Amino acid sequence: MDKPTLYLLIPLFPLFGAILAGLFGRLIGRAGAHTVTILGVAAACVCSINVLWDLMHGGAAYNGNVYTALTIDGIDVNVGFLVDKLTAMMMVVVTFVSLMVHLYTIGYMHDDPGYQRFFSYISLFTFSMLMLVMSNNFVQLFFGWEAVGLVSYLLIGFWYTRPTAIFANLKAFLVNRVGDFGFLLGIGLVLTHFGTFDYKQVFDQLQGSQAAIWQAKTISIFSGVQWPLLAVTCILLFVGAMGKSAQFPLHVWLPDSMEGPTPISALIHAATMVTAGIFMVARMSPIYELSDVALNFVMVIGAITALFMGFLGIIQNDIKRVVAYSTLSQLGYMTIALGASAYSVAVFHLMTHAFFKALLFLGAGSVIMGMHHDQDIRNMGGLSKYMRITWFTSLIGSLALIGTPFFSGFYSKDSIIEAVKASHLAGSSFAYAAAVIGVFVTAFYSFRMYFLVFHGEERFGKAHDDHHGHDDHGDDHHHGLAPGEKPHESPWVVTVPLIALAIPSLLIGYFAIEPMLYGDFFQNIIYSGAHPVMEEMTHEFHHQFHDAAGMALHSFTSLPFILALSGVLVAWFFYLKAPQIPAKIKQMSGPLFTLLENKYYMDHLYIQGFAAFGRGVGKVFWKLGDTMLIDGLFVNGAAKLVAVFSSVTRRLQSGYIYHYASAMIVGVLVFLGWWLWHGNFALGF
Repeated sequence: MDKPTLYLLIPLFPLFGAILAGLFGRLIGRAGAHTVTILGVAAACVCSINVLWDLMHGGAAYNGNVYTALTIDGIDVNVGFLVDKLTAMMMVVVTFVSLMVHLYTIGYMHDDPGYQRFFSYISLFTFSMLMLVMSNNFVQLFFGWEAVGLVSYLLIGFWYTRPTAIFANLKAFLVNRVGDFGFLLGIGLVLTHFGTFDYKQVFDQLQGSQAAIWQAKTISIFSGVQWPLLAVTCILLFVGAMGKSAQFPLHVWLPDSMEGPTPISALIHAATMVTAGIFMVARMSPIYELSDVALNFVMVIGAITALFMGFLGIIQNDIKRVVAYSTLSQLGYMTIALGASAYSVAVFHLMTHAFFKALLFLGAGSVIMGMHHDQDIRNMGGLSKYMRITWFTSLIGSLALIGTPFFSGFYSKDSIIEAVKASHLAGSSFAYAAAVIGVFVTAFYSFRMYFLVFHGEERFGKAHDDHHGHDDHGDDHHHGLAPGEKPHESPWVVTVPLIALAIPSLLIGYFAIEPMLYGDFFQNIIYSGAHPVMEEMTHEFHHQFHDAAGMALHSFTSLPFILALSGVLVAWFFYLKAPQIPAKIKQMSGPLFTLLENKYYMDHLYIQGFAAFGRGVGKVFWKLGDTMLIDGLFVNGAAKLVAVFSSVTRRLQSGYIYHYASAMIVGVLVFLGWWLWHGNFALGF
């Protein structure tokens, strides 16, 4: 099979599964729906692994078009694929995590009436993400970009009878439209100034001596003010990433998206949609490297997200929302690395994070199942003795998340901290401080959740008048364990994916760090020549750490490890040994806790601010423009004028001959008078 055919088939496999499950779900039944979709994603996963293996063993990268959709003024819009090691790595991550989610869904959604529809959606989502990462041009990138947004809208609002789910998917859709508007403007600037949608043709124009020419180019946005072209282009493209990858201030949709079923939380918010923005910026590294303004902007936005979204994770009591805010914070870390020109580090953390964050989400879903769909961590405790597999795999995921040495998250997260430390950009000092403080915050809220869920006093099966867990289920049935009822371990279709994800969460960082960060894995794919952060890190790595194991051993005395350990110990003491302390801190914090509880009032700004202003303007146009002016004056006014005129004129239609004769005589007299007067006037009388 030739390469273009293979690359075309890889995204089509899950697409065919989605179509079969969606259109013929009732005919083929539940077993048929999950069979066709799982086979499709499994085929895509096997092919993706084969592609990555080939590229890592000397195979040539592919960049070509398979179909020209249309041509506009000499500019081709193609369906094409750019498959290099970056793409292949993303393909493997997306399809493997998706495959685990598909298997997990068999158990998690077993009793849901929308079973076939859900499998169709998640398979369609996999197709959309593959089209995004495999594209070789901006149009196809935008197609995949919008497709994942559309399917995420369907998945977040999967339980469409719940008002909270409908609000959440609408919120996600609208916030992403804001980001996508900027993204589209950025693509428009690329087309206007580079004259092509093709990645390679754009990047080739930025090589060598031409780079300085492009750096000097400016555009006028406001009259009399010139802006650097590349800075504006990069920032607009990144605005799209801020929406998709949930960066401040376009982050508000992601926590609410937990209204969707837990499997889709793992798929969307661990390995696919939210990483699209990170992948896009890494792919566009030849453009970003030429603008310090854009890189500073990216770095500062990432630092704000990493630190301040982590603070919000501390006060969450919904198990899924704790993991959601963790995702926001980790995406901020990836964005910091992008701003530091350490694109390979950002992609490396994207990969490791995909595994351990999917593990944490699916582990949270397993806990929810064991607790009969109670999601409040205050109603749990002591689950380790009842759910051994979930407990152990969640521990692996938590240790990887906080950057414990020898776990995957350590290699990627510590590399981000080292990269921003080596950066010389203006925003690097703030970003470094945020990244380091974030280590303690991440460890604290992660193990707060872990200890409250799996250890300590058993709080389930009791009446809770002050708080109840959120119901992660499609109907309104009673949730939570009944008094005397005990939690239970999840079935094998849930625990097998947990184990499968725990393995790379533990090992993938150790095996991947040297080729991905210090080897030639991304050679001629990711560019950071203008900011040689990676060269400095490579020198440091080879002269101090020698290998990944040496790096991990050295880290036991590093500041990030000390902060992570401190976060774990503080969480252990607060929630297992002295649980009265957090309550006292909450009482003493007052306005600070209120600020965190209201999520920095960002929702108020958008909903009571921008949205309310928009509704107010719309109401004015409705009342004054539509009702009074258009309906009242033009439509109804014209009708009333015609009615008045007709009421007068119909009096002339009396039906009596003598009235008509009199009118004719009067008309003739008027006509003769006018003619005589006009004639006399013309003769000069």
